[in-house]
Amino acid sequence: MAEAASVTAGPTRQRSRGVPERRLAWLMTSPSLILIALVAVWPIIYAIWLSLHEYSLIRAGVSRWASPAGLGNYIDAFKDAEFRDALVTTIVFTIGSVGLETLLGLAMALIMATAFKGQGLLRTVVLVPWAVLTVVTAIMWKTIVDANLGFVNQLLGTSTVWLGEEPEALIVMIIADVWKTAPFMALLLLAGLQIIPSEIYEAAKVDGATAWQRFRRITLPLLMPALLVALIFRTLDALRIFDLPKVLTNGANGTTSLSLLAQRTFQENRLYGEGAAISIITFVIVMLVAFAYIRLVGGNIRGMTEDR
Repeated sequence: MAEAASVTAGPTRQRSRGVPERRLAWLMTSPSLILIALVAVWPIIYAIWLSLHEYSLIRAGVSRWASPAGLGNYIDAFKDAEFRDALVTTIVFTIGSVGLETLLGLAMALIMATAFKGQGLLRTVVLVPWAVLTVVTAIMWKTIVDANLGFVNQLLGTSTVWLGEEPEALIVMIIADVWKTAPFMALLLLAGLQIIPSEIYEAAKVDGATAWQRFRRITLPLLMPALLVALIFRTLDALRIFDLPKVLTNGANGTTSLSLLAQRTFQENRLYGEGAAISIITFVIVMLVAFAYIRLVGGNIRGMTEDR
């Protein structure tokens, strides 16, 4: 019996010689950690240092060597009307695009989750906009709404210069983003719909629940974890939008986002301290939103998962 028990227990994991397991684990992961520190952590530290200094290659009276500025760059940023406008534009764009993408993505996911002939083809076609590069999307929509080359004015019977007026330019930017990223939202929500047991819907039908009641009492509560994850991804991505306004309007007519303003200040105006400060502010906003999602929503996701 003693021999059988020893065989069942199996050999004890011990390192009789060589490097201990914990130290070996650190040695094996240290190259990756060092690489992550060089690629991600060091640029952030350098950007913070640069934002606390005044450094420009073209501004008159400013030394080409960085001189301490404290929080002056941050104070100047919040005093600047262009920065405030970019902040408002980024928030409006985020709310508008993410809200429309959520509604449209949910509708697309519900349609794709229904069994019908040609379901696979529909799922493939729906994902085409998500596969298109953002730069290509911007060029395409720039052509579509062009006053001379586009067909939007012909369909609506107007002569609007969509990218040359406010708020039309921002509306076009939101529509272009929704067209591209709504399939991504639909894909995430479709994955959430497919894990809901069909027996629940069958039991609800037996109890006499209508389609709206099944959607409100079954689909939405059980889909909420996937929906919240999709909202996190899209919100953080929308707050960092850069390539779409850059190609579509170059920030003209109320379409300058925080990332585009930071790039313009840093690269075009050569105001490195101010540009770094705007980048850090954008980074902090994104981190605060992510933290809020995790703190306020993360607990709900865990609670819903446990209830399921």
